[in-house]
Amino acid sequence: MRLDQSARKRSTFSAYVELTKPRILTMVLVTAALGFFMGGAGFHGFAAWDGLLTLLIGVAMTSAGSGALNHYLERESDARMERTRNRPLPAGQVHPMHALLLGEYLILGGVMLLLWRVNLLTAFLALLTAFLYVLVYTPMKKWTWLNTLIGAVPGALPPMGGWTAATGELEAGAWVLFAILFFWQQPHFYSIAWIFRDDYARGGFKMLPTEDPDGRRTFRQMLGFSALLIPVSLLPAWSGPHELGVVYFVGASILGALMFASCIPLVRTGSTTDARRVLRMSILYLPLLLALIAFDISL
Repeated sequence: MRLDQSARKRSTFSAYVELTKPRILTMVLVTAALGFFMGGAGFHGFAAWDGLLTLLIGVAMTSAGSGALNHYLERESDARMERTRNRPLPAGQVHPMHALLLGEYLILGGVMLLLWRVNLLTAFLALLTAFLYVLVYTPMKKWTWLNTLIGAVPGALPPMGGWTAATGELEAGAWVLFAILFFWQQPHFYSIAWIFRDDYARGGFKMLPTEDPDGRRTFRQMLGFSALLIPVSLLPAWSGPHELGVVYFVGASILGALMFASCIPLVRTGSTTDARRVLRMSILYLPLLLALIAFDISL
């Protein structure tokens, strides 16, 4: 009996963790930390580390709350989709009202913490991110395929919040980080949408691949944004308080070329296999690029 109760508690805990969208949360925290790191050109002294910890707690709460509200709003669509039907709400592991309250309290708590311990601008960016993700991007998925473009905005804001936490200002370097994240998200999420296009259609989502049967428009978007990502990713070599050097420039150029090259076979074949190659490359691209930035700054 005790073992059964323990297993149920673990299952319930895991369900609540899943509500926070841990993978997205991890990316948000890493990019926010990078923005803080670049804005301050490194970590210097206890005050910097204390500021980073406060930033990450506030950002984590806001991001986790946004994820929970997204689960709440999409629970009926998730129940119709193969890849999402086992999520906590459609599976009945968490009551919808609990997800709603959790999301609201986390966002409120995260924004208030950032306002109290960091600064007004960072708190505003966190609130803006939550607003755009929950109340703009999420419902837009039912209205228009342009949701991917709009959804990339809140996805690109965390490094800006990290930057403003370190500097109190929105400087050119923060906008460069925003642009990198914005352009990277297009081939990444379009590849996912192409792989699961039938599932998205069952869920009632208007993704570009669901309205583009032969994939020509989808693949052009992926190729175009991958091409734009190359020059944009090189901008940190000339912006910010710490201009990056040859190591970053060469590494970013190679990564950008590989990202672009991964899209070319998909344009020719339109196969799910090639779409998965693009997805894998995009998953590798971002952490490697961020690691290059951190490594070059530390030199």
